[in-house]
Amino acid sequence: MILSRTRTPLAISAAAAKRCLATVAAAGPSKQYKLVVIGGGSAGIAVAAKVARDPLFQGKKDILVIDPSAKHYYQPLWTFVGAGLKTLAESEKPMADLIPQQADWLQQPVTKVDPANNIVLNANGTEIKYDYLVVAPGIRLDFDKIPGLNETLGQNGVASNYSVNSVEKTAEFLAAFKGGNAVFTQPATPIKCAGAPQKIAYLAEEIFRNNGIREKTNVTFHSGMGKIFAIDKYANELTKVAASRGVKVNLLSNLAEVRGDKREAVFKSLAPEGGETVVKYDFLHVTPPMSAPPFIRESGIANADGWVDVDKETTQHNKFSNIFALGDASALPTSKTAAAAAAQSGVTADNLLRAIKADSATASSTYNGYTSCPLITGKGKLILAEFSGYTGQPMETFPFNQAHESAFSYYLTSDVIPSLYWQGQVKGLWNGPTAIRKFTNPFSS
Repeated sequence: MILSRTRTPLAISAAAAKRCLATVAAAGPSKQYKLVVIGGGSAGIAVAAKVARDPLFQGKKDILVIDPSAKHYYQPLWTFVGAGLKTLAESEKPMADLIPQQADWLQQPVTKVDPANNIVLNANGTEIKYDYLVVAPGIRLDFDKIPGLNETLGQNGVASNYSVNSVEKTAEFLAAFKGGNAVFTQPATPIKCAGAPQKIAYLAEEIFRNNGIREKTNVTFHSGMGKIFAIDKYANELTKVAASRGVKVNLLSNLAEVRGDKREAVFKSLAPEGGETVVKYDFLHVTPPMSAPPFIRESGIANADGWVDVDKETTQHNKFSNIFALGDASALPTSKTAAAAAAQSGVTADNLLRAIKADSATASSTYNGYTSCPLITGKGKLILAEFSGYTGQPMETFPFNQAHESAFSYYLTSDVIPSLYWQGQVKGLWNGPTAIRKFTNPFSS
């Protein structure tokens, strides 16, 4: 997701570097491709990989992936990294190793799309023409929208698992914590992986207990949302977990400012009565507000809220028929997760190929809003939320109540799903568990 992470230098292989340089040179002014994919994250790379295998593209370099990042991250693993259970290196691979062989790669940020003329403009002045466009740039992390946060992130006890530059600081600060107020936040805006802000709170509470400092520690979770989780089945269990672990939950409490020098966090109440509260902290984990990348609105392909305006079933743009969008930057009304991107990528690739081939005989593939959020509540314990964001109904893959904490769900998430991601999703071979659910949970509604 190209705008959801901080760029960092990467020493890549000589062959990969040569390929990258050749690709940038090849993608010169007015270069034209059959398909341009904006974004090499979990959504964009999956679509590019699946489409690239179609016979239509064999032996051709008619696909371009545009992404400025040298590294590709499997970001769901960052909760484990922040808790000291995994390393950051386990979550990353060189982007050059994931770009399909049938595709070129332009390592530049996109500045604008001209949908009327089928052109993508990049930061270096390059204009790329396309026949079809997939928009999957990920989500923008708006750390700068909270006064004082950028200045103190990674120091003064402030960290965020959402930033590649501070996720390891979370683990460092938690290990060094000696007691006091540990505060965790979730903003009122849509965010990717909406369960992650509270997952690290439960893991931190467990660390404090294991380190013998729980009795002198207050653990508080502030959320700008009105519920602890959107789906009632899982929200009810999470409320019980928080209560049993002594995690105080403050809803409609939105982080408004961080005063790092004083170790103070200012929260604004979103309840009708309003008001502000200043909270002293010794450790503060911040989930920043998030938004769609600005070029989407500036390009005229956004809805009123700034997300790419697409049909929620086909992922095809509602105005420009040769544009598709999926993942965190799309207007698809479901939770923004890697699991959702997997399900969306199969639908997008199928409908895209159908459009390219002018195949009116084949019915469109449809996306039902499936998403999943593995809610880690401790080492070896996890609530595996699977549901449709369109209906709000659970869509569970296994024949047990996934709202209950489970060791099986934990190890599935920590060890099996990451392998499935690298060997399946980024190669366009995994489109979610829908196909296997009729075997693994045949009586599921």
